[in-house]
Amino acid sequence: MRFDTKIAIVVRDDLETWQKLNVTAFLSAAVAAGADGVIGEPYEDASGRKYLAMFAQPVLVFSGSGEQLTRAYGRGVARDVRLAVYTEELFATDNDVDNRAAVAAVASDDLRLVGLGLHDHRRVVDKVLDGLRLHP
Repeated sequence: MRFDTKIAIVVRDDLETWQKLNVTAFLSAAVAAGADGVIGEPYEDASGRKYLAMFAQPVLVFSGSGEQLTRAYGRGVARDVRLAVYTEELFATDNDVDNRAAVAAVASDDLRLVGLGLHDHRRVVDKVLDGLRLHP
């Protein structure tokens, strides 16, 4: 099935593995919470046990340098894509209030990005992500 929209997570390629996974999880949650229609129906196995719903479409994970993330961020802003950001400062916080305060303390042009989450029309996302590598 081909979707009209694309969910993409972009993670800076020089992070430790645990950081990449953490950033991916947080940004995926942001897309799930902020984009209508991306979550499917709950699951149920043949025994009747119920499970949480997941994304209704694939989540593509990309990696790139800090410069590439900054460039993708600028492209996303220019195209009015709703973005989720994960900045270096968030590794030093341990709760949602402090996370938001850490982002609020830094101007847009000075964000030290380690990850982006986005969901938009496929063509728009492709233009934002041009030059980034799909993560293996």
